[in-house]
Amino acid sequence: MLRSLEIRDMLIIDRLELEFRPGLNVLTGETGAGKSILLDCLGFVLGWRGRAELVRSGADQGDVTAVFDLPEGHAARAVLEEAGLEAGDELVLRRVNSADGRKTAWVNDRRTSGEVLRALSETLVELHGQHDDRGLLNPRGHRQLLDAFAGADTGPVRAAWAARSAARKALAGAEAALAAMRSEEEFLRHAVGELDKLDPQPGEEAELDARRRIMQASVRIREDIVRAAQALGPDGAEGLMADAARWLEGAADKAEGTLEEAIAALGRAITELGEAAQGVETCLDRLTFDPREMEAVEERLFAIRGLARKHGVLPDDLGTFAEELRGRLAALDGGEENIRALKQGVAEADAAYEAAAGALAGLRRRAAGRLDAAIAAELAPLKMERAHFATVIGAAEPGPEGADQVEFTVATNPGAPAGPLNRIASGGELSRFLLALKVVLARGGEALTMIFDEIDRGVGGATADAVGRRLARLAENAQILVVTHSPQVAARGAHHWRVEKRVSEDVTTSTVVPLPPAARVDELARMLSGENVTDAARDAARALLES
Repeated sequence: MLRSLEIRDMLIIDRLELEFRPGLNVLTGETGAGKSILLDCLGFVLGWRGRAELVRSGADQGDVTAVFDLPEGHAARAVLEEAGLEAGDELVLRRVNSADGRKTAWVNDRRTSGEVLRALSETLVELHGQHDDRGLLNPRGHRQLLDAFAGADTGPVRAAWAARSAARKALAGAEAALAAMRSEEEFLRHAVGELDKLDPQPGEEAELDARRRIMQASVRIREDIVRAAQALGPDGAEGLMADAARWLEGAADKAEGTLEEAIAALGRAITELGEAAQGVETCLDRLTFDPREMEAVEERLFAIRGLARKHGVLPDDLGTFAEELRGRLAALDGGEENIRALKQGVAEADAAYEAAAGALAGLRRRAAGRLDAAIAAELAPLKMERAHFATVIGAAEPGPEGADQVEFTVATNPGAPAGPLNRIASGGELSRFLLALKVVLARGGEALTMIFDEIDRGVGGATADAVGRRLARLAENAQILVVTHSPQVAARGAHHWRVEKRVSEDVTTSTVVPLPPAARVDELARMLSGENVTDAARDAARALLES
């Protein structure tokens, strides 16, 4: 609910503070007094696009502040959360327009954008008038309005649409991937065959390289190693040390123990010498190779390195690369079967969507008949009993809300062709159609503040009284703001303000005055009789208020 509106230095408003209330709030005043300026200012703070020049002449800037009550569960709370703004029981919107055209906005004292204001406005205020293209006159919103009247749950259709879209996306992706793999099938099969034939192992390239270096070096070093082996063997150091040991052991008995340490040291030396000789023999064994072995080692080493360069990977990564290629080849070989399974999934998702959309379409058609009957019941008291309202449901492109196109059409006279609301109805008829629609569609409760801008234009007498009664009924569970020139409508208001224009020292300003009961009588009398208010007009005004 809109609780207050504060305006500073906007157009011809100097300073103005308004406190609004639940129920039917009416604003009246002479033509040109500034009623439309109030709506311009409210639209400005809500981020609506309107007049370019709003700052009062001579002022540096103008600003508007609107305060709304925000109960738990209000749709505006979701908008605030998405924008990263805190939500409390009170929502304060403020927007400043500087003289140079710059606009700045705040929500609960946090700087924000006009886009956030506009998103909030969709959950806070609904404007209805003869030139309203944001609400009931816009055919793009008729399907949503019918669903609200029907109490339709579009969740199953949305879920089915999402599943259908996901299935089609998966199929398209798989078909594109299969087509791409087919373009490289020849490469894949050749590369996998080549890798499988070579079968490189991790670490093999390093081992082959080391073996090759040893083979290359063996020719140069083997001769020296053979000499060393001979020097260590029986014809060399081993034989001499064995002789020395034999001679010392023979003399040990007569040396009175003085040779024991020498004999022990010589034994250890003979052991170490044996180990050295064994190591040399082992080396000689490794250096002994068939020349054809070196040729084979070089051939495999060069093959591994060449394949690694060909595919742009490290030699040790050839095995992993081969597994990757085998996986792609397996996907290619199993691609057709996968495509068939995905096509079956698409068919099942299509069927599920069509079933959900069909059920929703049936609900909409049944609700359309009830809506048409309810609108007809509202049109009769509005002196349009000969008019015909019809909810037309046709086919539309499938989407998350089904495959139905919904449009409200009217025929104002029997036998006349039906057509869209804003093309068939005249100004007064259009106002009454909009009111009838709103009364019927709002029966489920409203969280919005509804504004009716001279929706009673072009009607009078009993018809205007019927409009007033409908507005009052609509305001029983909602906050309604009505800008009106009709005394029959103004008399139905629970709260009444008069918009006045004043001229002081050649400066024109507009203000809004709350009217107590006595002043309401005079205002209604003015609306009935014009500039010269008579006693008869006052009596008629009292009669309107009492009715």
